[in-house]
Amino acid sequence: MLRGLVTQQGQARRYEARLLRAGNPALWTLLTVGRTLGPITRLPRLGWVVTDPVISRRILNDPSFSMVGEGGVGDLWGQLFGAEFASFFSGARHAELRSLARDMFTEDSARQLVDRVQGPHHARLRARLAAGEVVDLAAVVRVTSAYTVADLLGVAVADDDAALALFASAERLAALALGTQASTALAPEVIAKAGGLVDAITGDVERAYRSGGPDTLLGRCRDLDLGLDLAKGLTTLLVIAGTETGASSLTRTVALLHDTGQQHRLLADPELTGNAVREGLRVTTPAPVIGRHIARDTEVAGRMLRRDGRVMMLTYVADNKAGPFDVTRAYVPDTRQLWFGAGRHLCLGAAVARVQLTRLLETLTADGRPWQVVSRVPARRVLVPTYESLRLRTVAG
Repeated sequence: MLRGLVTQQGQARRYEARLLRAGNPALWTLLTVGRTLGPITRLPRLGWVVTDPVISRRILNDPSFSMVGEGGVGDLWGQLFGAEFASFFSGARHAELRSLARDMFTEDSARQLVDRVQGPHHARLRARLAAGEVVDLAAVVRVTSAYTVADLLGVAVADDDAALALFASAERLAALALGTQASTALAPEVIAKAGGLVDAITGDVERAYRSGGPDTLLGRCRDLDLGLDLAKGLTTLLVIAGTETGASSLTRTVALLHDTGQQHRLLADPELTGNAVREGLRVTTPAPVIGRHIARDTEVAGRMLRRDGRVMMLTYVADNKAGPFDVTRAYVPDTRQLWFGAGRHLCLGAAVARVQLTRLLETLTADGRPWQVVSRVPARRVLVPTYESLRLRTVAG
């Protein structure tokens, strides 16, 4: 039995490795090297690299490290939307908006959102699987994640084709950041290409901004007088964050449960669903690297990090130090929820991510039958590793 478990864990790791390598070879190389490094190491051209979860959280909570400037994700967004948008991440207005929108991202609000938007899709998914169909789960979650973020923002998505188009635009825009490990400076042609994708994502933003109610994020942006241009930048950011990372964690967690054989434990004990959700998010870590600009000289773990340098937290490596995917694993305090970041930039949609993964697993296990992965195709040339296709069906237990 132990030998079989080891074999299944090895198989799961191989599938994850293929997924990472296919999606972003440079990222795969960085994470592979990262596994051999100490807690904090300086690498040529890359700057400081952190693989320890506690040190990562300390940096993410320290105002000496900024999202704005070379190495920070704010530097990428500033090149697309201007200095005002870049400075938004480190200014008082950012905290004001998060505070104003906090009630939209509580556990209760997340459950209401996911049940309202994704519930009908989950019901159809369950019926299709019960009828013996082979279902492409990757396609399902691309649609549901796009509808969900659109509902939060208050933008219109006419049908499933429009939802898939929104997801595809976000995926292509995010992929333009490939190769920014060594520098977050974007070439002019990349910025020009990004402009067309931003237009596709934000086509309905002006209407939603002007007419959206207080139950939408864009309505609250207007009430906070953030301005239409800033609202378009925030929409683009939230669409990418709400679709790319969500789809990645959903499909990969379902694959991990299958590949490790641990879906059988979950089917036997539905109380393990919370553990499965936490473990899925930990092991997949859809935001595998978080970058920051060093705003001032700061000592971290006995190392002096000099101003204007850059630091990368390899969150994927840090999270996976706790061990392989295991639905019986207890809460790991050091890791906590680093897959959502930390500090004032902790992912606002964390509750939504947990609830949508919970509801999907509840849908797949509702009939008490295990699922079989019929075929899988990793997505290629994407910023967030994910499955382009994950076709599965349920089988007799």
